[in-house]
Amino acid sequence: MIMHRKGERGAVPFRSGRFFNIDSDWYFSCREGRDNGPFSNREAANDALKTYLSKYACTNAQTPDAESSDHWKNKRE
Repeated sequence: MIMHRKGERGAVPFRSGRFFNIDSDWYFSCREGRDNGPFSNREAANDALKTYLSKYACTNAQTPDAESSDHWKNKRE
């Protein structure tokens, strides 16, 4: 059953999980429509998501460019 979140009005938007894998690489998605990764496993992707949220989503800081892979470079274990 699809439900409204607190404060939502109108049609309930489509929601899906943040994490996905392609072959053996893991990624996470964010609201900006960006896929972040690759990471060696889901735990590493989850840790990177936590870092992402603490740096960007919880502040007014600018998020990394979609085309910029430098932000996550060397994050793959």
